[in-house]
Amino acid sequence: MTGVTSPLDPISFTHGPAMPNRLMLAPLTNRQSHADGVLSDDEHHWLTMRAQGGFGLTMTCAAHVQAVGQGFAGQLGVFGDQHLPGLTRLAADLNASGTVSYMQLHHAGMRSPADLIGTQPVSASDDEATGARALTGDEVEQVTADFVGAARRAERAGFHGVELHGAHGYLICQFLSPEINRRSDRWGGSLENRSRLLFDIVDGIRAECGDDFAVAVRLSSDRFGILTEEMVEVFERLVGTGAVDLIDMSLWDVRRNAADGAFAGQSLLDVYTRLERGDVRLAVAGKIHEPADVQEVLDRGVDIAALGRVAILHHDYPHLMADPTFAPRHAPVTADVLIAEGVSSTFVDYLRSSFKGFVAA
Repeated sequence: MTGVTSPLDPISFTHGPAMPNRLMLAPLTNRQSHADGVLSDDEHHWLTMRAQGGFGLTMTCAAHVQAVGQGFAGQLGVFGDQHLPGLTRLAADLNASGTVSYMQLHHAGMRSPADLIGTQPVSASDDEATGARALTGDEVEQVTADFVGAARRAERAGFHGVELHGAHGYLICQFLSPEINRRSDRWGGSLENRSRLLFDIVDGIRAECGDDFAVAVRLSSDRFGILTEEMVEVFERLVGTGAVDLIDMSLWDVRRNAADGAFAGQSLLDVYTRLERGDVRLAVAGKIHEPADVQEVLDRGVDIAALGRVAILHHDYPHLMADPTFAPRHAPVTADVLIAEGVSSTFVDYLRSSFKGFVAA
C-alpha cells in the first residue's frame, strides 16, 4: 500500500550506515560473558545469530564503562583494551551479516552490587538503601571521560555506533532523576544540571569519534524517579544538538499511558511521536511481539521497533516476517527451543530465574 511504512523498509541515519529494515535487537542482559568482561563465545554466538537472522540493527547488551559500574555477573565489558580482541571479532562478524552494529554503554551506579564490584557503589548522591556514595566532582568528570573512552574503543573495534544507557535507573538515569539526584553542584538541582552528564558524554563522543560513527540514547519516560515532562524536554534538547542519531524510548509497554504531570492519561507513544525530531530516528520498546504490533508502532509514527523477548524466541524474526502467515512463539518455551535459538545454558538459567514463566518447567 502506498504511503505505508513496511517493517522491511530501510532507514538511514545522519551518521553511520543505514539499517536494511526497521527491526532492532533490543539490548538484552544475558550474563554470558566472562567475569572480567571479556566477550565469550556464547555471547558472540547469540548476537551474530540475530544479525544473520536479519535484524537491521544489532545492539549488544549493556557493556560497562568502568569496573565499578558493573551491574550483573557475566556482563560484557568495554572499560579496557583487554576487551578489544573479542569486541573486534564480534563487530567484524556482525558487520559481515549486513546488520548495523551498536554497542550499548552502561554504568549501573547505585545498582552495582557491592559484593560483585568489591567496593562501595557510587551514584549521583548518597543512597542509604543501596549503600551507594555520591561521586565527587572529579569522579563525575572521570565517568564522562570513561564513557567517551568506551565509545572510542567501540569505534576502534569496528562498531557502527554506540547507545548511551540513560534508562532503567542506572547511573545516567540516576543523575536525571530529581528524586535520586540531590546534588547542589553543577550536576544537581535544575534539569539542565541533572542532564549535564548525559549531554557532556554526547558532546565528548561526537568530538572524539568520526563523522561516520552514530550516537544513540536510551531513555525511560517515567519510573525510576523520572518525570515524563522532563524527559520530553531532554528528548527535544537531544534533537537540538544535531549530535544524536537515534533516541530509543524504553516504554515497558508501547500501549501504556503517561501517569504523571501534564501528560497524565496520554499515550506515551503519542507523546514522543508528535515531537519534532528532524533527522533523529525514534525507536520504541515494550511488548512488541506480533508482526501486527510492529506495524502498529510504525503506523503511529515510530521509525524503528526494538524487539526483546520475541527476539530471544526467534533469532530470524525479520526473515520470518516476510511470510504473512508467520505467528511467533510465546513463552513458556522449553530450554531445548531456546538453545536451538542460540541461547546458552547460562542465559537459559538467567531467563528461568528472572522471568517467571519464560522457560517451561
